[in-house]
Amino acid sequence: MRPDLLTLAASLAAREERFALVTVVRREPPSSARVGDTALVTGGGEYHGWAGGGCTRATVVREALRAIADGEPRLLSLSPEPKEGQRAGVVALPMTCDSGGTVEIYVEPVLPVARLLLFGSSPAVRVLARIGHTMGYRVEVVDPDADKEDFPEAERVLKTIAADAVPRGAHVLVATMSERDLEAIEAVAGRAPAYLGVIASAKRFAQLRDALRARGVSREVLVGITAPAGLDIGARTPEEIAVSIMAQIVERRRRPAANATRIAEPTQAPREAIDPVCGMSVTIAAARHTAEVHGVKYYFCCAGCRTKFLAEPSRYLAARAHES
Repeated sequence: MRPDLLTLAASLAAREERFALVTVVRREPPSSARVGDTALVTGGGEYHGWAGGGCTRATVVREALRAIADGEPRLLSLSPEPKEGQRAGVVALPMTCDSGGTVEIYVEPVLPVARLLLFGSSPAVRVLARIGHTMGYRVEVVDPDADKEDFPEAERVLKTIAADAVPRGAHVLVATMSERDLEAIEAVAGRAPAYLGVIASAKRFAQLRDALRARGVSREVLVGITAPAGLDIGARTPEEIAVSIMAQIVERRRRPAANATRIAEPTQAPREAIDPVCGMSVTIAAARHTAEVHGVKYYFCCAGCRTKFLAEPSRYLAARAHES
């Protein structure tokens, strides 16, 4: 990989920003890409590097944004005859370059390390810190009476909440034993955590909810709080409670569609438009080639399609109207 891409990737990772690495793993001439060519696509659709000409770029950006959104890598096969490239584990797509050729590209999303922020130092929290660390989460604890010796697995033990402690998508558990519940929930509620759980009885949380509403916390945020935290597995001991909470966090991460109250992940599926010349889907946010005709904006996968369209717009618009 080019040194500048390595530097950019390291910078994005340090800022906990999502991006995707793109690598050409196979090609058949006359494709302009070469095996080993690499590129990087940011969560905002910015493209850096080289993984083929302009007619493959729009496809690569679109699929990279999808990978960033769902966290799943994919192997793309761009060919003039995409049906021939269909096989298990491969996303077969049309190659629209006039020069033809086939190229296969591996897209790997790079996501921030999952964050687990714990308020309190109860026995269940101590066990949860160990479980989270073992599972690869970055664990941080907030408790004025705790120190690093109490939580050797935690990356940080804070006396008060830090400004950078709750990035979007963090998983938060409040278990202050009713001493600082309100302050903890209020501190993180507006930062869009992926999971916000509270260890409290239904009666206790009802009181908390009323107090939070009186403090101006929105109904949307209150509905998104899970209390009592954890799956209902009949847990009684601190170890069992910690397991039930971690299981619920995993469930929310892996099966978001099953949880209507879950706050959306920061990266959403990109909006797309259809190139009126070649029919390829183009990610609007990342489109470099556009044209406006009769007050309507059109998006193109490459400069070649835009040039063809502007030469005979009525021809391509009529063809699209007929298809629809």
